[in-house]
Amino acid sequence: MENLNSNNDRRGNDRRDFLKKSLAGSALLTFGGVLPGFSPKSYAKIIGANEKVRVGMMGVNSRGLALATNYALQPNCEVVSISDVDTRAAEKCISVVNDTQKSKPANTPDFRKALENKDMDALVVAAPDHWHAPAAILASKAGKHVYLEKPCSHNPHEGELLIAVAKKYKNVIQMGNQRRSWPNVAAGIKEVHDGVIGRAYFAKGWYTNNRASIGIGKETAVPSWLDYELWQGPAPRRAYKDNVVHYNWHWFWNWGTGEALNNGTHMLDLMRWGLQVDYPTRVTSSGGRFRYKDDWETPDTQVINLEFANNTAMTWEGRSCNGRTIEGSSVGVVFYGEKGSIQIGEGNTYKVFDLDNKLVKDVKNDFKIDPLNKMNPSQGLDALHIQNFFEGIKKGTPVAAEIVGGHQSTLLAQLGNIAIRSGETLNIDPSNGHIKGSKAAEKFWKREYQKGWEPTV
Repeated sequence: MENLNSNNDRRGNDRRDFLKKSLAGSALLTFGGVLPGFSPKSYAKIIGANEKVRVGMMGVNSRGLALATNYALQPNCEVVSISDVDTRAAEKCISVVNDTQKSKPANTPDFRKALENKDMDALVVAAPDHWHAPAAILASKAGKHVYLEKPCSHNPHEGELLIAVAKKYKNVIQMGNQRRSWPNVAAGIKEVHDGVIGRAYFAKGWYTNNRASIGIGKETAVPSWLDYELWQGPAPRRAYKDNVVHYNWHWFWNWGTGEALNNGTHMLDLMRWGLQVDYPTRVTSSGGRFRYKDDWETPDTQVINLEFANNTAMTWEGRSCNGRTIEGSSVGVVFYGEKGSIQIGEGNTYKVFDLDNKLVKDVKNDFKIDPLNKMNPSQGLDALHIQNFFEGIKKGTPVAAEIVGGHQSTLLAQLGNIAIRSGETLNIDPSNGHIKGSKAAEKFWKREYQKGWEPTV
């Protein structure tokens, strides 16, 4: 797996030093690139705009295309390479990025080749879940910073590898739980921490949708536009079926992690942030594939319950195939405390209620949000997270979603999946998140890899 990996040589170090010494003013050119009326040409006239972070994109079919567009819109960024195993997706993304930033990124199907470019500063990983940690590890070894879409890993072992890699190579790894950078969401969490509702002791999160059946797939020839070998990468080989690529891989354990990590990670992260907890003490989960009889393996209906040592608890409910909202929202979190509750909605909003259910504060969203848009639900707000990533690269500013916290939040969802797959109540060591006393559950801590593709620090 590492035969195409490059070491961080003098040129790469010089590039890092240059970025850190660049004009502070360029970091202040933050969010105009996603606002109407601004073009790349107008930014070229701004002092500092040419000191750009050079990024490569890995995986650009859906969410990756949205991220590539957003990165290309940033005045202090240049997208220099596009890597995708789908030639159609790569060509489309290259065209969009070229039109956006007025310079054409290289078409480099194998991202490992892109990592050989010493002038590339960071890799954005938006490939399927089974590639997240392995790609981030290779990028780190090549001396690159990493913007890593959630979940940060396919399994808990990979999350721990990421922490070790960041510590060893001292690069920035920012997870894409972008709500950490949304101003009103952060303000709502601060209200929780400041005791507006007294001591918060319970949180509830959810996600609802009306996903259709994926049917029964047929084994067929791999399409000419797809490098299926590279798409599978570190995952054990499976025959190509016509209902997996694209997106439906989310619902197969070999590549995906289900709705709990697809969308649940965001809400579990907010709940962990608000309750100020790291690892749980006890985890249970119930649910299954209830709605359709098809190839979908992961739960379409799931409830995860987590308890913590500071006398708090949280629950997450996922309904992939019934979109009935909760608290009037398809996605959200509510914190319950001694004096009231705080609801963070699907956008950059929050509401405070007293114990009599009276609305005492209502902070509105000033950005357009579409939570059911799987590709690009919140472009303007996501730009704040991207700029936070750049601040970490250029100034060493602590990023909002560093990899230790990213692993802790991802692990909450992973433990829920392990509980439901093993059929056991999980007792957890709160010092490190490890499962105690269950061989049935512990076998899910790490996955099997295709021989020769195992990620290592």
